[in-house]
Amino acid sequence: MYRETLFSATGKNFDSEEKGNELVEKIKDLPLVVTDVTKKAGKEAPPRLFDLTSLQVECNKKLNLGAEDTLRTIQSLYEKKITTYPRVDTTYLTDDMYGKCGGILNSLKDYQALMMPLRGKKLKKSKKVFDNSKVTDHHAIIPTGQPLPPGLSANERDVFNIIALRFISVFFPDCSFEQTVVNAKVDKIGFKATGKVILDPGWKLVYAGEKKGDDTEKDKEDDSAALLPHFEKGESGQHFPRLVKKTTQPPKYYTEGTLLKAMETAGASVDDEDLREALKANGIGRPSTRAAIIEILYKRGYIVKERKSLRATEAAIELIQLIKEELLKSAKLTGIWEGKLRLIEQQQYSPAEFISQIKQMISEITLSVMRDSSNRRIVAEQAQEENSRPEEKDKKKSSKGTKKDSSKTKSRKKTADE
Repeated sequence: MYRETLFSATGKNFDSEEKGNELVEKIKDLPLVVTDVTKKAGKEAPPRLFDLTSLQVECNKKLNLGAEDTLRTIQSLYEKKITTYPRVDTTYLTDDMYGKCGGILNSLKDYQALMMPLRGKKLKKSKKVFDNSKVTDHHAIIPTGQPLPPGLSANERDVFNIIALRFISVFFPDCSFEQTVVNAKVDKIGFKATGKVILDPGWKLVYAGEKKGDDTEKDKEDDSAALLPHFEKGESGQHFPRLVKKTTQPPKYYTEGTLLKAMETAGASVDDEDLREALKANGIGRPSTRAAIIEILYKRGYIVKERKSLRATEAAIELIQLIKEELLKSAKLTGIWEGKLRLIEQQQYSPAEFISQIKQMISEITLSVMRDSSNRRIVAEQAQEENSRPEEKDKKKSSKGTKKDSSKTKSRKKTADE
């Protein structure tokens, strides 16, 4: 630690605590000398408009809404005509939408103070927002410009707010910052500190009033996001070295939001470039079906929700262990199919040949399963009820209570009549 700034050693980690403590003792009374200060200007563009999957991810992160709950809410907003068609897989608008955006912004009465920096200026038209080639039947999810009707639910107001803020932010300038890297030495040991200084917040002004949650945790882990004091090359002074013991952590459990991301970009787990491209375009499922796929996993007792995290049940783990055909458990199979469907669409592959190959694969897998004499079974007792979401359990309890109350009322009526 030097001038209340954490510098990390640039050399290799120590293989024993004893060696680390030896070095700390050796350098603790020697001065730290700043050998180099590098500053690099950078810009961060506004986040893209929402497609269905990215909206579900954002609502899960900020509102803790499940994918199905978000889909139900955005569908309701669409039916009330205050947001555009939701089941989309593009984050772009068509060029002809640009002329309508000013009117939509003006219609957002509760956000006028936020948009003061845009007043009197021509609206920015970015290729990251407006691109005809990236839109097919429907464009990204945005407000329609219709006034908000009375009686919206809390979820509807919150989801609309997320959509409105994202729409406003794309017309703000980029966030400008300065990335600083400070290199130093103590004796012959190298140290480094990195940090960021925001020069112009740009679009981040739109989100200045929001509570910081997951992003703050991310910043804590990211040293490059720290704010640094001013350093001069050649300066030196007393420092306070300490040995930090760190352990590698396993990957975090999925949330519904991160699972949706993984389903959308499943190509990241496939080595073959062509298969990866096919998966990038289509992923596992479609925007309109991914929430339903997750719901099926809940209902069949394969996953449970603990706070925000999703955990695989014993039945799910046993199922994966039971399936010997690796292709059935891999994203590669989806990549193969999506790649061939693309070729069929381009009239470069025979649909009959594709169907024939699938039939052959199914036959081979079926024969393999029939020859398996291990007689293994998966038992998931009362999976649907025990592993359903907490809110579903509450509904069931409420329903049971209503039925009991109703039967009691009928019994009393019968007694009174008699």
